[in-house]
Amino acid sequence: MKEILVLGAGYAGLKAVRNLQKQSGEFHISLGDMNDYHYEATELHEVAAGSQPKEKITFPIKDVINTNKVNFMQDEVLKVDAENKTVTVKNNGELHYDYVVVALGFVSETFGIKGAMENALQMTNISQAENIHNHIVNTMKLYRETKDENLLKLLVCGAGFTGIELAGAMVDERPKYAALAGVKPEQIEIICVEAATRILPMFDDELAQYGVNLIKDLGINLMLGSMIKEIKPGEVVYGTSKEDEELKSITAGTIIWTTGVSGSPVMGESGFDQRRGRVMVNSDLRDPKYDNVYVIGDVSAFMDTESGRPFPTTAQIATRMGAHVAKNLLHQIKGEATEDFSYSPQGTVASVGNTHGLGVVGKTKIKKYPASVMKKIIMNKSLVDMGGLKELLAKGRFDLYH
Repeated sequence: MKEILVLGAGYAGLKAVRNLQKQSGEFHISLGDMNDYHYEATELHEVAAGSQPKEKITFPIKDVINTNKVNFMQDEVLKVDAENKTVTVKNNGELHYDYVVVALGFVSETFGIKGAMENALQMTNISQAENIHNHIVNTMKLYRETKDENLLKLLVCGAGFTGIELAGAMVDERPKYAALAGVKPEQIEIICVEAATRILPMFDDELAQYGVNLIKDLGINLMLGSMIKEIKPGEVVYGTSKEDEELKSITAGTIIWTTGVSGSPVMGESGFDQRRGRVMVNSDLRDPKYDNVYVIGDVSAFMDTESGRPFPTTAQIATRMGAHVAKNLLHQIKGEATEDFSYSPQGTVASVGNTHGLGVVGKTKIKKYPASVMKKIIMNKSLVDMGGLKELLAKGRFDLYH
């Protein structure tokens, strides 16, 4: 009986387990994750803004695994020893495996910017997202007492997908924030600070410009070409592209860091050949050195031969990787050759609040309301992939018509 150990129950790891548990064979599966629930990482911004409770984007892992075939452990992975086929976890000590699937997810990336971790709120998991919402609620209530205008300012560091989706969700919630503070909604200022002068690089100029206009039309102060140099308590220090210009700063009662993510630090601590927590995997998703180690999701880098760069880490590619690894593990257990992974993105859609969005599906550009509908359809598909029909019916987004 072969022991398959899957580390992480995000999009990649949970998809691998769900596909494997449908198959019969001489193997047993163990799944480990820090949490006893799976969360839709692409929807963290909704919990942070307060537009959805955490229950809407999470479900218990045990609800979607076959406990006759899968042993679930809630534990924290400390180190993978690929040479000795063991994994050290915080509570259960040392685990042995024949095959391991490393899908440990992402952490916030500060790029070495001073004060980013200490003085900005992070948004990489459920508890951090809840912490952001609680912080906003508390600062709005505090404004009633102090009348400090800074408390009405919500500043998002980074205008990538995550930053834009968060700012858009906060626009939707602005009336609620205003009611807590006892002010008019337009007095709540939402700011996005971004180093690049052009955002949304995955879209063509026309669609990217539409995105910029949409963000500005919603009343978000978009500060492009503003390179963050330091985060102080309640203050973001930044410079523009002019070399000799003095640094400027902007103050805010809420500062949220969404500039980027890297793979789990466990990858480096385990001695994998990695950069920013990501391993450049072989064409069949295995680690280059170990033929019984698969690395998928946010801790893997898979090369896009067309662009010459690794594909961006998305839920879409992570889910596909999970499904492919399940197939390859079955091949290996039967003594068969593994199959190469191939991937072509089906599109990308960003929601900017509940009723606005933009993106590309296939080769078709979509905007406005149709884009927000498509985003909800994508979210529903993800729920089916991860949790099946039961989770779709319980957590799905069916408010397609406004």
